[in-house]
Amino acid sequence: MIKVLQGKWWILVVCLWAVVSLSGCTKLLPRSEEVTLSKWDSFRQIKTAYDQIEPGRNVEDLTKLGFDLEKTANMQRLNYTELVSLFQTSPQAGLAPQLQSCLEQPDECQAYVYELKRLRSKRVGNFWADFFNFYRKSDIRGWQFKMLLVLSRDKVVYKLWSGTPAIKKVHEERNPLGPLQSSGSRLLRVAYE
Repeated sequence: MIKVLQGKWWILVVCLWAVVSLSGCTKLLPRSEEVTLSKWDSFRQIKTAYDQIEPGRNVEDLTKLGFDLEKTANMQRLNYTELVSLFQTSPQAGLAPQLQSCLEQPDECQAYVYELKRLRSKRVGNFWADFFNFYRKSDIRGWQFKMLLVLSRDKVVYKLWSGTPAIKKVHEERNPLGPLQSSGSRLLRVAYE
């Protein structure tokens, strides 16, 4: 019986070795993607649509531009308190007159935040160092865009945007003890329980 198990064990090891060596180790490293679903696929597309929004535009005009305030996924409506907190640090005199007027009429003032993000992360480097948790390196690429629309009586009175058209980051993690690195904290937790 033991000889049969040993024979099956070697077959498993050989199959695993063949898969790893033939497929290329980097293809076995994890990948992830974080995408806010929308009709815009790039930073340039959403920025172009945003640039077409002008003060005085009404809700129907926004819908034609692709910003349906009720149906666009991930469009967040701010309550009055959230809106006021955005401008708390700015001197009131420095705000646009239309925005000041809107903030003085809480029943008429509405605000929407729309945030889009596309981030792709893939691990790069040595498969075995990554697999055994000695060294992990992730390459992160993408973009993000965030805009604020303030409306009074269903007309745009203020708009503001921020974003990053090209995100390029590298995240590195080194663990000299590899798979044992996090074991110490687990052992301490078990010892104290």
